[in-house]
Amino acid sequence: MIDHISVGVSDLERSARFYEATLAPLGLSRLVTRPATVGFGKTYPEFWINLRAGMARVAPESGVHICLRARASAEVDAFHAAALSAGGRSDGASGLRPHDRVKYYAAFIIDPDGNRIEAVTFPRDDAG
Repeated sequence: MIDHISVGVSDLERSARFYEATLAPLGLSRLVTRPATVGFGKTYPEFWINLRAGMARVAPESGVHICLRARASAEVDAFHAAALSAGGRSDGASGLRPHDRVKYYAAFIIDPDGNRIEAVTFPRDDAG
């Protein structure tokens, strides 16, 4: 249903380095670099960062977050660890989340500009 998404960033190179490290565990890499935008993806750019030099930090109460699919719990764990190592903050460590219909394993991070990004997987009953 959704083809691609983008977030605004105040420092393109800092954010490009952050997202290169953070998205790598999910199999996304830098595919496009332009003067004011960088695209990450597997075969085509699915996740974009766009320079907004004068933007204020995203307010925590904005309620906006983006969720990216992981293939396994280990990828979620690696996403969270990579984000923290690259200068992001945790907004919820890796783990199972209470849900009424499915087994939901996720981690939440906040990038250097305040964008909230989640990685999620839906493990089978026989997998962690």
